[in-house]
Amino acid sequence: MGDLIPFPGRHRSAAPDDDAVVDVPLRTVLGDVLREARQARGQRLTDVAAEAAISAQYLSEVERGIKDPSSEIVRAIGRALDLTTLDLLERSADRLRPATTGPVLLAA
Repeated sequence: MGDLIPFPGRHRSAAPDDDAVVDVPLRTVLGDVLREARQARGQRLTDVAAEAAISAQYLSEVERGIKDPSSEIVRAIGRALDLTTLDLLERSADRLRPATTGPVLLAA
């Protein structure tokens, strides 16, 4: 239908101690994005890991936010999922961005 567009003007910006802002490590969010992309494609952990040339154990730890993968590993996993590094980082950034607060204009 329409997109939500932040209404210009005064609105409350989230303070660092605000409950609405959660400071989550990028590795945690990226792991969630990778897992959801893999599951949406109906792929098994072992299949994606093999295609990315990493162990299934390591991919599992990346998906759970335990390991902090290098950019090369992120790229390899992304390729195995037919996603670019940019796709993965944009999806992660969308989750890290605080929700818009204040008035919202609905555009038709």
